[in-house]
Amino acid sequence: MKLYQNEISSATSRVGIALALKGLTAEALPVSILGEDAESRQAGYRSVNPQGLVPALLTDSGVLITQSLAIVEYLDEFHPEPPLLPDTAEGRALARSIALAIAAEIHALLPPRIGLHLKTAFQADADAVAAWSRHWVGEGMAAVETMIAGRRQGAFAIGDRPGIADIFLFPQAISARRMGFDLALWPNIAEIVGRLEAIPAFQENAPAPRR
Repeated sequence: MKLYQNEISSATSRVGIALALKGLTAEALPVSILGEDAESRQAGYRSVNPQGLVPALLTDSGVLITQSLAIVEYLDEFHPEPPLLPDTAEGRALARSIALAIAAEIHALLPPRIGLHLKTAFQADADAVAAWSRHWVGEGMAAVETMIAGRRQGAFAIGDRPGIADIFLFPQAISARRMGFDLALWPNIAEIVGRLEAIPAFQENAPAPRR
């Protein structure tokens, strides 16, 4: 397998965590994502992934899979142990709802291409872009905290083993902390992240800080 990725990407981090939990490896193919001249914006990479996003996984059979949730679920089906989804239909739905609350409602508003568009289309300066990001992270993480608190039973987001909900929660929480948020604002998230940081698959695949 080959993984088109970038070390600062939370979405790449999710796939890296899933690979590590499964004991799988993929050849890393770095793709730059910052600035107008980023590889992700060029025709060469767009011919691989028309969205120009990372990560993208090229399977051993030559099929390209995009979007981190689709990739993580593919890995879970491809290599079922340890399972990343709960045993019950309701549990699986809740895990996916937490993952999507992060991927589709928080992270979707934060990538470099969003900040670049805010600057070019609306003349937003660096402070305005940072304020935009902090607003959506704060609002979104508060909602995720409530979602987890209302149904939590176990050490992690859902149950007593880390799974898809935790895989999506962890990189976003690390990024929020780097933005200056105190995770204590969200007690369940803070407790879960503290446990996840002690697990090598999570610790070693956290998104790298932007330089």
